[in-house]
Amino acid sequence: MARSFIGSKAFKGRGAISNPAVRFEATHREQTHDGWYEDEIVEHLSETVLPDSARSVITTNDSPDVGFEQSINPYRGCSHGCVYCFARPTHAYLGLSPGLDFETKLFYKADAVKILETELAKPRYVCKPIALGINTDGYQLLARCRHPVTIVTKSALVLRDTDLLADLARDGLVQVMLSITSLSNDIKRTLEPRAASPEARLRVIRQLHEAGIPVGVLVAPVIPAITDHELEDILAAAREAGAGSAGYVLLRLPHEVKILFREWLAEHYPDRAKHVMSLINQARGGKDYDATFGRRMSGTGAYAELLQSRFELARRKCGFDSAHGHGQDRHGQDRHELATSLFRPPARNQAQLTLDF
Repeated sequence: MARSFIGSKAFKGRGAISNPAVRFEATHREQTHDGWYEDEIVEHLSETVLPDSARSVITTNDSPDVGFEQSINPYRGCSHGCVYCFARPTHAYLGLSPGLDFETKLFYKADAVKILETELAKPRYVCKPIALGINTDGYQLLARCRHPVTIVTKSALVLRDTDLLADLARDGLVQVMLSITSLSNDIKRTLEPRAASPEARLRVIRQLHEAGIPVGVLVAPVIPAITDHELEDILAAAREAGAGSAGYVLLRLPHEVKILFREWLAEHYPDRAKHVMSLINQARGGKDYDATFGRRMSGTGAYAELLQSRFELARRKCGFDSAHGHGQDRHGQDRHELATSLFRPPARNQAQLTLDF
């Protein structure tokens, strides 16, 4: 596959190094230097945020290895810039690259709260926990409707809504999971350039716990020969901060993510790139990725089995209240654990939302 490179090195504050070609396009472009003209090397890439029209904000799934049946994704793209993000390939549906475009060309669903209200008000709507993968104002409406919600984030901004989350927690309506990949700031700077620091995420766990909000840790993704040695330390640090549950997910490299990750390895870990990919291939049936349900979160083979054994041993040693296996539930929450009986649909055709509960 042809790739379009902007500059010849990694951008400061960005995870991807290039813009891989969009897999749905019939033609691909590749930059070459013919000696006649050369653009000035760009040192910084700014972001654009544009509205995205949407008819629905609730997405349903029937995957057996995630613990939720419906979720809300109010945005496309993410400025955190995590090079491993399995959501990157979705940008191809917009005709944009899953590489640098995913980090710099962002789209939000206009009127997301109003659309959500309409969906919740439908007579046939069945209340089930809704998973939020990023921080959003959507759960303000969910709090008013007493709708259960799970949140997984690597952002410290979730603390801004401690009052809303505490209100939900009093009725058993919320679970928050903090995703921690590494405790090393040096690794975080290139792997998750614009996400919160490891210290900030542990602080979030501590403050949510102190506020009475159920909170856990998700060690995700576990990257062979890069972050896998930190598994036990991350679990111990999160438990000390107040995490009550834990899970993990082995690195996933679907579609263009495998290209971006190999570039990232070559740029930042050239001395061990082959070894890292060898371990990944061992856990993915000889391939870069195996999307088979039941395998994609945890992998197979000797390395994957060792990782699972280490996780179970560390979980028991740390004294976590509950386990979520090898990441089968990315949100660290059982489908039926949160209360659904308190749900009260919003009034149909309500002209304007109010946030007084």
